[in-house]
Amino acid sequence: MPKRIRAATLTTLTGLTALTGTGPAFGAVLSPPAGVAASQRPGFLSAADLPARPRSSWRAGKVTAGASPDVETDRCLGMALGDGSNSWYRDFRTDLDTSARQVSVQAPSVSAAKGRYSRITHDIKSCAGRIEQADPEVEATLKDYGQIDIEEGAHVYGLHTETSWGATDIRLLSVGRDGTRVTVVDWGQMGGFGDAPVKAFKKTTVTAVAKLR
Repeated sequence: MPKRIRAATLTTLTGLTALTGTGPAFGAVLSPPAGVAASQRPGFLSAADLPARPRSSWRAGKVTAGASPDVETDRCLGMALGDGSNSWYRDFRTDLDTSARQVSVQAPSVSAAKGRYSRITHDIKSCAGRIEQADPEVEATLKDYGQIDIEEGAHVYGLHTETSWGATDIRLLSVGRDGTRVTVVDWGQMGGFGDAPVKAFKKTTVTAVAKLR
C-alpha cells in the first residue's frame, strides 16, 4: 500500500505551472552551459513522444540551456537540478490541463552521472517527507512504478496530491541514465492515479533515455 503523506503544495505541472504557480516561458535557445560544448547537448523528446492526450495535441518548447525557472522551488527535483549546471530543459504543453518537462544533464564522468542519478532518485522518493513538514493542507500519495530496463536504467514514480479544499493533481516522474547523461521526465495534470497514463509514460521514458546520445 502506498504511504499517505502530507504535501507542501500542488505538485502538478498543470498549465506549465510548477510549484511556484508561474510557468516557464517558451523562450529562445540559450548558450550551452559553461564547460560543455554545444555538440555535447543530449538529445530530447519531441512532442509526438509524450503520452497521447485526447482532444488536444502536445506542443514542444525549445531546448534551453540551464535550469528551468521553476525547478529551484520544486520539492522533488529542486535540490538535484536547481543549479542548472551542465543541463538543458524542454517544456511541453497542451490546450487542456496537461503539461510536461524534460531536464537532461551532461555529467563530466560516468561516476558523476551515477551520483546525479542516485541523488535525483533519492530526492523523488523522499520529497513527500520534506513536503509533509511544510503544509498540513495537502495530502499526497507516492507510488513506485518500478525500474525500466533501458541503457543504464530508468525508474518511474507517481505522486498524487489533494488539498483540504478538494483540488487534486497527479504527477508522473522518471529518471534515466545513459553513460554520462541523465534525464528526468516530469508530467502532470489534474486528477488521480486512475487518470495517469503510466504505460504510455514508461514508453516516453524509454524514448527519452534512448534519445540521450
